[in-house]
Amino acid sequence: MIRRVLHGVSLASAIRRCPRSVLLGTRLLKNDKSELFDPWAGQERRYSLSFSRAASAAAALNDGQPRPTSADVPKPPVPQPLESPPASQLDDRKVSVGWDSSTWSRFHHIWLRDHCRCPQCFHQVTMQRLVNTFEIPSDIKPSHVESTPDGLKVVWPSSPPHVSVYPWHWLRRNSYEPVIPMDGPKHEKVLWGSKIAQDPPTVAYEYVMSDERGLLKWLQKIDTFGFCFVSDVPPNSEATEELSRKIGRIRETQYGSFWDFTSDLAKGDTAYTTMALAAHTDTTYFTDPCGLQIFHLQSHTDGTGGASLLVDGFYVASILKELHPEVYELLSTTRVPTHAAGEPASLYRPTPLAGYPILNLDPVTAELLLVRYNNDDRSVLNSMVAGDMEKWYDALRVWNKFLTSPDSEYWVQLTPGTVVAIDNHRVLHGRSAFDGKRRMCGAYIDFDEYRSKLAVLTEKFRTDSVSNAAAQLVNGRSGWSTDF
Repeated sequence: MIRRVLHGVSLASAIRRCPRSVLLGTRLLKNDKSELFDPWAGQERRYSLSFSRAASAAAALNDGQPRPTSADVPKPPVPQPLESPPASQLDDRKVSVGWDSSTWSRFHHIWLRDHCRCPQCFHQVTMQRLVNTFEIPSDIKPSHVESTPDGLKVVWPSSPPHVSVYPWHWLRRNSYEPVIPMDGPKHEKVLWGSKIAQDPPTVAYEYVMSDERGLLKWLQKIDTFGFCFVSDVPPNSEATEELSRKIGRIRETQYGSFWDFTSDLAKGDTAYTTMALAAHTDTTYFTDPCGLQIFHLQSHTDGTGGASLLVDGFYVASILKELHPEVYELLSTTRVPTHAAGEPASLYRPTPLAGYPILNLDPVTAELLLVRYNNDDRSVLNSMVAGDMEKWYDALRVWNKFLTSPDSEYWVQLTPGTVVAIDNHRVLHGRSAFDGKRRMCGAYIDFDEYRSKLAVLTEKFRTDSVSNAAAQLVNGRSGWSTDF
């Protein structure tokens, strides 16, 4: 819990230790009394961080009427032909490109030849490489390089000579020596706490179903916040399934494809009971956990309870990283075995059997990519280094205190007609106990399906980033796209 972390620390010290993004909407204990405190009230709350934790930053993002147009979809800067193209220089191993007097990119000769995307080297329909990488001499060197308005022109020694033209925006975007930060606004994931209840991300069912821009807006909000409601959905399974399939193929698991269930223990999982469920992510026992989870409460009769719980795992992890870096390190490196053994016909365990950490990081950037946490599905801890065992349990307690802090928990009572889509790689979900008969339907969608649909619609509703005359669009896409 955040309150416990800051207990006994002076207010000034707490502010110095925590960035403003952590303190926004956070309860600080002062003389053992909980109170909301925002030392930067009224000031600008957008930061130049990859993650923004402004808890109520969802304001003005809900969709009802009027409908946005394509102008509302973020568009990257459109590169224009350069009046004075960048300088280029050739040496024995690399071609250097000077973007300005102090910024130069260097590209190895073999890399340039391997990445030619002319029609001879790159299929313009399938977008697959045609050039045979293994026929390129390891010591290949261009016979000539030239800076042109359309891009870097490279002439390769062959008979006849092969000419490649690399668009400037493509080279800059793919610069690796050094990596050059992208121009234009960067997408931020908004990390949130309980204050998200004031204005949760929402789109209208009719907008999603009737206009691809509405579907894009739904997916963008899931990408930004980790979840998004859809309002005014017909309260039946058919409409919910149709809505789910707008994103992509439904993933079939041991629970079926599209599921419609009550608390009858028809499947060997506590979700099919009336018990309370602590915050967790689903399918931690799969090597590839399900990506999105769709929920729709169709009815709840003759009883009460069953409130839904959402917790932003990235938000909790970000605070943990700043206040307890040693705990963050342990939870991001220690593998945790998991299982699903409630169905007689199935026994799921991930590969490798040692499992995966609770916090899974990008191996290149160390950015948090995935939260895998379900304490109920944890298997026997028998492969952990003995000296780390007690430390890991201590770290797990700290993680749980942050997860269960009132400042992290967003409780909402779902009602028929409201669907919620949850990024299962980021947002944990749970529920309170209930009685009566509760009927729920929903589905899993793979993360790659969701990301593909988001990428395709983003590409469709923006100005194409290829401006050079040499690039030809096939099915609305260029081989010189910077998206792949």
